[in-house]
Amino acid sequence: MRTAELEMPKVTPLLPKASPFLIEQDYAAYTAEQHAVWAELVRRRMPQIDQHAADEYLDGFAYLHLSRDQLPNLRALSAKLECRTGWHTTAVSGFMPGPAFFEMLAARRFPTTTWLRSRDSLEYTPEPDIFHDVFGHVPMHAHPVFADFLQRYGRLCARVEDASILEVIGRIFWYTVEFGLVWQRGKVRVYGSGLISSNGECTNVISGGCAVKPFVLEEVLRTPVKVDQMHKLLFAIEGFEQIYDAMHELETRVDRGERLAA
Repeated sequence: MRTAELEMPKVTPLLPKASPFLIEQDYAAYTAEQHAVWAELVRRRMPQIDQHAADEYLDGFAYLHLSRDQLPNLRALSAKLECRTGWHTTAVSGFMPGPAFFEMLAARRFPTTTWLRSRDSLEYTPEPDIFHDVFGHVPMHAHPVFADFLQRYGRLCARVEDASILEVIGRIFWYTVEFGLVWQRGKVRVYGSGLISSNGECTNVISGGCAVKPFVLEEVLRTPVKVDQMHKLLFAIEGFEQIYDAMHELETRVDRGERLAA
């Protein structure tokens, strides 16, 4: 069982690896059209979200008062997250190298892009935008156990230098943070950002186009990530303590120098 307590930073941590990528969100620069695109993206996703999202996601969405018709202000979101879990949505300039990304997670800072896809790319964008980052990810950061799990993931990855080990550990992130499922009241619910923010990926799961197996750490570590096709297999947890405990086990195995995947 999880034994860690919420770690609320008393001062802003130094982020030497991430600092070159940190920016300020120029909220006043967003146009009426961009706000309208955000509203359209939210409108398209809410029917599935209301029916199929995990309770923890919906609670975070409500707690943050995430707007359905205005782009989010990252400072306002951070102020609310700080009170509950100590997390911040921190604006970054774009793609970050692994060490910088892990450093931010370990400091409870979620790297958040500030650009928004255009109206002609509503269904898909090849790289994460503010809709994916905030609508998809941030509500889960208001859940204390998930928040602790994500920080623990960042801490472990930040001290691993072997790329092959990082690739295997990254499968945990992919099959939880990005494409995680959870059993609730006898049904599979979605909480991973790639499912929350994508109509196609979410429909693939709820329509039965994707096999769902119980989350077993060893099997997840043996399942490579495929980014060029709809998922044929995903994993469902019984509760969020399960993935926190999985990270504890993974840390122990890394510290012992054990082989992570066959």
